[in-house]
Amino acid sequence: QLQLVESGGNLVQPGGSLRLSCAASGFTLDYYAIGWFRQAPGKEREGVSCISSGGGSTYYAESVKGRFTISRDTANNTVYLQMNRLVPEDTAVYFCAVQRTNTVQSMCVGVRANYWGQGTQVTVSS
Repeated sequence: QLQLVESGGNLVQPGGSLRLSCAASGFTLDYYAIGWFRQAPGKEREGVSCISSGGGSTYYAESVKGRFTISRDTANNTVYLQMNRLVPEDTAVYFCAVQRTNTVQSMCVGVRANYWGQGTQVTVSS
């Protein structure tokens, strides 16, 4: 059974860091672009960062550029999102998702994916 499971969400103070993980089972991530998306209460889901199947192409939303880093671990079939200098506006449920595509920007901007995880809550508050 194909499954994506996110973990690593937590309550963190402004300026803090978190690393989210997205573990895939039932399939290999090698052939998919992978993205991190988030949805805050009352807002639409938005793309945060996406990475191509080979890892050579990445996309970051303007609001997270320079603070977040996406990476993929082929050996462990896992994708990570390192989040630094967190601000309250980063508070949301974070989802990972995959899509067979070569255009990571369209995946992130268009919030397009074939399969989604269940999400993990990130709360940035003092």
